[in-house]
Amino acid sequence: MPGSVFTFYSYKGGVGRSFTLANVAVLLARWGHRVLCLDWDLEAPGLGDYFRLRLPGKPRGGVVDLVADFRAGRFAPEAHVMRLRKAGALDFIAAGREEPGYVRQVQEIDWEGLYDEGFGEYLEKCRGQWTNDYDFVLIDSRTGISDIGSICTAHLPDHLVVLFTANQQSIRGATELAGRADAARNLLPFDRSRLTVLPILSRFDNREEYGRSEEWRKTVVAATAELYRAWLDQGVAPETMSRHLTLPYVSYWSFGEQLPVLLEKTPSADQIGFALETVAAVIACRLDRTDLLAENRDAYVAAVRTSRQEFRHELRVSIPRGAVGPAGELVAELKKLNVGVVKSLSGDRSLLARAEDDARHLCLVVDGKVSRWQAAEVELFLHRTLGQDRRVIPILTAGTEAAGLPGYVGNLRYLRFGARGAAGVARDLVAQLRGGTPPAGDDSDLAALLARVRASRLRPPRWDLVGELLTDLQAAVEAGDDPRANELAADLAVAAKARSPHGDGHQAALPETRRSIDRLLRTLARTAAKPNHRKDLG
Repeated sequence: MPGSVFTFYSYKGGVGRSFTLANVAVLLARWGHRVLCLDWDLEAPGLGDYFRLRLPGKPRGGVVDLVADFRAGRFAPEAHVMRLRKAGALDFIAAGREEPGYVRQVQEIDWEGLYDEGFGEYLEKCRGQWTNDYDFVLIDSRTGISDIGSICTAHLPDHLVVLFTANQQSIRGATELAGRADAARNLLPFDRSRLTVLPILSRFDNREEYGRSEEWRKTVVAATAELYRAWLDQGVAPETMSRHLTLPYVSYWSFGEQLPVLLEKTPSADQIGFALETVAAVIACRLDRTDLLAENRDAYVAAVRTSRQEFRHELRVSIPRGAVGPAGELVAELKKLNVGVVKSLSGDRSLLARAEDDARHLCLVVDGKVSRWQAAEVELFLHRTLGQDRRVIPILTAGTEAAGLPGYVGNLRYLRFGARGAAGVARDLVAQLRGGTPPAGDDSDLAALLARVRASRLRPPRWDLVGELLTDLQAAVEAGDDPRANELAADLAVAAKARSPHGDGHQAALPETRRSIDRLLRTLARTAAKPNHRKDLG
């Protein structure tokens, strides 16, 4: 997936825009993302001051040198990148060289003329390289209304992070800018989706004047509610999200250029690092899954924090005590297939504590019902799956009915111990985890069979094809041990009798044959319609 560009903007200075960007960048890089920061506040650059102690030296070039490169016919935006020390994959492009000629270099730039000469296409090419090389590109834009501001707020970003304080001028400037940026974006000759805006209430002190702060919060929510409409989950109120996207005023961090996220390792709710983590998590999720944030902020952030971690095991197999035998055989077969697997036996508290973070996927062996212990395992695991390719795969023992399982398990695609034994289940499980060839009776086979049945329903009916199709369908059902097997088998028996050229009730049974095929079609259509949530036929 290509990277996303976030521009940080404020209508007025002094709202902590560069401070917020720098801390968010450090968090994203710490969480395993590739991050590029650009200081596009060319007239008053300052983002580099937050990174000063981790930069390898003074900038050799920067944003203004992109203009020089364009005029010289060069394309090498990577030449101006500096990698921060001991900060993960965090790169920085300064505004320019720190030398006396920098100011003149900025003053001589005619942005409108540059665009007439084709600089927009050149910048678009730079943007393409950045989004290819990085997960997140964070741009620090200058304040106010300007040509540079238009580049940063309309041309380059996918998302706009608008910071403002609790006063009418700051709020109005931020919301009006968002509207102008969206309008300017529509005039661009480049393919862009609608600009989404993340409003951040900054330097907000609700500890000294709680009553007044709540009144101002209502004012802020009313003014910014429309900005949430394009991305906020419908079940989440703007007021709820506004509280999550508020940076408190903490006087200690108002002195100098500091990175509290490096010092507040496990920040509490009253520390600014806590709020910065929330903002960084929303950005890491690209403004998605806000329903989970509203439900449980700590779980939301923790899931993002561990989304790029390396797991010790590929699969954890949760084993109820009534299924130790078949589950143990399954683990042995998985090891033969070179799967890094670890067992979790119900009752082992030390393993329960690690259920969410030491294995990428969770295999839930269900014997009759999901035990309370397994329910706790699933809950812990699901709290760590946000934005990750991590799956819960149930495997049902013989006699376990899927219809009786709770929704969070019953709606998942499952496998079942059957005639194929543990070895067959292990092969099917590996195919799911590693994207290999699906087992017999899986979605692709059923979809093909369904297409053949539909294709056979011509006018007049081609009953000569019914026998072949029903045989194939029966084979798909019998390949597994699905609880619908009896129902489908009964339909097949009626249809088989009806199609027999020697059957006594052949002519009378033709309507029943049609009804049988219709039932099969409906069953298989339900099966094939939702492949991600389909109950497996094996």
